[in-house]
Amino acid sequence: MTTDIWAVVPVKELEGAKQRLATLLTPAQRSALAEVMVKEVLDAIAGARRLAGIIVVTLDPTVAAYATRLGARIVTDGARDGHTGSVMGGARYLLRERLGGMITMPGDIPAVAAAEVDAVLEAHQAAPSFTIAPAHDELGSNAVVCSPPDSVPLRFGENSYFPHLDAARSCGIEPTIVRQPGIAMDIDHPVDLAAFLRLPQSAGTRTRAFLEEAGVPQLLLAQAIP
Repeated sequence: MTTDIWAVVPVKELEGAKQRLATLLTPAQRSALAEVMVKEVLDAIAGARRLAGIIVVTLDPTVAAYATRLGARIVTDGARDGHTGSVMGGARYLLRERLGGMITMPGDIPAVAAAEVDAVLEAHQAAPSFTIAPAHDELGSNAVVCSPPDSVPLRFGENSYFPHLDAARSCGIEPTIVRQPGIAMDIDHPVDLAAFLRLPQSAGTRTRAFLEEAGVPQLLLAQAIP
């Protein structure tokens, strides 16, 4: 385990979020869902015991205000440069401040628990090191830990997990792989909503309550989405 690891959470503006859920939710509902999810992620991160601090890379005022109340630092560098650009903006901040490393997670993994974040950090080795927790489909990279923050070049997307493993090994670092069910469950597509609702870790989350109030389980059945 290493210390001085900061969370870097990239968050796009809530307006217009989650367009791939348009067959199930209205624009207003999608923005509200994105807000509920990112707040649950930030709450879980704030509850983790092994983090040195939190950086949220965003230009969204609602997210920035909520993150500030949790004690996070707000960074705008790279906030409109996509997921990878936002993470790199956070990494540049850490490097300028000479901070030890980062764990980056997206804002759409609402089943994440503070204990899962701590478990990933517990597995992380001394620098230079790289730890990754894949998405449930083993395509995405839902938690990535880098010590130092630029130890491995990162490029996020729907098929980033195995390329990230290759990138770490190309840098002479054997990646540590940690699987956590809450971290693994990101929500981008209607099938992800169905999988989230089946996940035991979703019970009691505000996201699940929001989806049930919006009638999403019934809509999924009507559209025969497994």
